[in-house]
Amino acid sequence: MAGFRQEDVEVFYDMGEELGSGQFAIVRKCKEKPSGSEYAAKFIKKRRLSSSRRGVSREEIEREVNILREIQHSNIITLHDIFENKTDVILILELVSGGELFDFLAEKESLTEEAATQFLKQILDGVHYLHSKCIAHFDLKPENIMLLDKNVPNPRIKLIDFGIAHQIKAGNEFKNIFGTPEFVAPEIVNYELLGLEADMWLSGASPFLGETKQETLTNISAVNYDFDEEYFSNTSELAKDFIRRLLVKDPKKRMTIEDSLQHPWIKVIKRRNVRQEESGKKPERRRLKTTRLKEYTIKSHSSMPPNNTYVNFERFSQVLEEIAAAEEGLRDLEHNQRSCQEDVAALLSIYEEKEGWYKEENQSIASDLGHIRQALQCTQAQRRQSQEDARTAMLAANALKRTFGRLENRYEVLAEQVASEVRWVEELVRGIEREKDSLVMS
Repeated sequence: MAGFRQEDVEVFYDMGEELGSGQFAIVRKCKEKPSGSEYAAKFIKKRRLSSSRRGVSREEIEREVNILREIQHSNIITLHDIFENKTDVILILELVSGGELFDFLAEKESLTEEAATQFLKQILDGVHYLHSKCIAHFDLKPENIMLLDKNVPNPRIKLIDFGIAHQIKAGNEFKNIFGTPEFVAPEIVNYELLGLEADMWLSGASPFLGETKQETLTNISAVNYDFDEEYFSNTSELAKDFIRRLLVKDPKKRMTIEDSLQHPWIKVIKRRNVRQEESGKKPERRRLKTTRLKEYTIKSHSSMPPNNTYVNFERFSQVLEEIAAAEEGLRDLEHNQRSCQEDVAALLSIYEEKEGWYKEENQSIASDLGHIRQALQCTQAQRRQSQEDARTAMLAANALKRTFGRLENRYEVLAEQVASEVRWVEELVRGIEREKDSLVMS
């Protein structure tokens, strides 16, 4: 993947405790070695084969990374670095250690509307920034609204998890079924065109939550909710109006992010805070009960699956009432069927991965054997050439030896002839000298 560092992340970061996990991701605390700065390392398991269900596809990872690279806002988690190895893409993210906003609020007995809107304003500011860049988060739920640090007077909100976020482009129709059932907008449930409006279905502790997913999605599709007196007795009419304007089935009639920031409830709280600072008085504040938050927090941490962000769900809102009556009898059969399908899909995925691996290994071995065969043929050819050269050299040496022998014999014969001629000459010289001596004496 372009732009991803292909180095070992643990050369640059010391990995610490696990902070959380999802279906295909694990988040661990880490510390940068040169600076000592702390971050969160999100290990995303890559999908090895396009037909496999295990892991996250390259396209999805690149989409999340591209969005994270583009955003820089005080209420949104920031991306620091990216690494890649054979099995994972590792995102080095800003460490958000304050926990979930709902957990923080649930610890309190009550909450003033002023405090609630201060947190809400931060959420809206983050969403406004995203929408200004035509980015839809599509999974704004309590688990993804975190506090940077809860041990400060005014904790800062951080929006996290952009795994299913998309950039909405003009002219491109976009439909999908994703998200977390009790928090999705009706247009997702009904498989209709999606846009930035889906993020404005901000329901907090979901008033649509039913006993089953079918009931929950039916409630969402019908926009079936009310303000329970037990929980909303101290809530102002402005606050209820704000909620009503968000929980509108028709996306075009739902408040936009700009509308929400201009809503009187948000603006009144802001003006009231300004007047308080100017007057120095502490007026009586409307306090909201946190009982509903406590109930939601307990339920979400005890019964909800930890990785339901990427779980697809069907359009239960269109299921007829008579089918719902038969659901109890079919539940075990459907569960067994899904389990069997998942097992078959998992086995098929494993088989495909192993088949791909074996094919790759066979191709590699075949290539290596081809190279070895070529090298052996070259060696054998060189050996034959060497043997031929040696044979030729031997024949040439033998020919030279024979020629040398003949020359040597001829030399010996010539030497003997020369020696005989020399002796004859010597004899002739001695004879001449004797004749000369005889003449002198006579």
